[in-house]
Amino acid sequence: MGKPDAEGHGPADGLPGLPPEWGRVVVPDDASALAAEAAQIRHELRRATGLPGSHRALGLPLLVLLVAVLTTLAGLLVVTWPRASRTERPTPAPYSPPATLTGRALPALDLVDAGQAPVPLRGLLPAMIILLDGCPCPDRVGDALAAAPVGVSVVTVTGGRTVPATPTNQRQVRALADPAGGLRSFLGQPARPGVATALLVDRTGTVTRVLPDLGPVDAYRGDLSALGA
Repeated sequence: MGKPDAEGHGPADGLPGLPPEWGRVVVPDDASALAAEAAQIRHELRRATGLPGSHRALGLPLLVLLVAVLTTLAGLLVVTWPRASRTERPTPAPYSPPATLTGRALPALDLVDAGQAPVPLRGLLPAMIILLDGCPCPDRVGDALAAAPVGVSVVTVTGGRTVPATPTNQRQVRALADPAGGLRSFLGQPARPGVATALLVDRTGTVTRVLPDLGPVDAYRGDLSALGA
């Protein structure tokens, strides 16, 4: 060991090369003398590792990974959701008649005339029945009347109880009202402004054709003629 210094504190040249600002460092001959300092250092280390900020280095990468996973899942959902919607069953076109209506029997409905007397609808068959609660359409009715063969009735039906007056040139038209809305319910279509709907029914009471929008007479002339055969 080196020689003690002038004050007798231990070797003066035991740890050469240390920074002068550290002051005088004394190395004891017995390492057990440093037990208290070692215990204090271990205590400080345990307290430091228990602080909330001690896990920041590990928590930040986990947070970045979680955000990346959620972003990926959200992107997949956005891409696949419209495709799933496009595979759904297409919505039927509005106002199209039920596919099973043609060939069905006309229900036994009682309508009313201008005097509010009941009129069995099936007693007027064969007939072209035109629903006018969406449109009076006198020109369309006149065309149907002109094309109807002998023995085929042309019946106009309006909603409620009021039967509109028949034009003088259409006296052969049977004008009725449907207070209960039974015929419109059977048709399965709501009234549309500006549109007249027609049913062609043979003498046995079977619906042979449905015209959702009564158009030019050439579109149904053959079916109308067949009713009188």
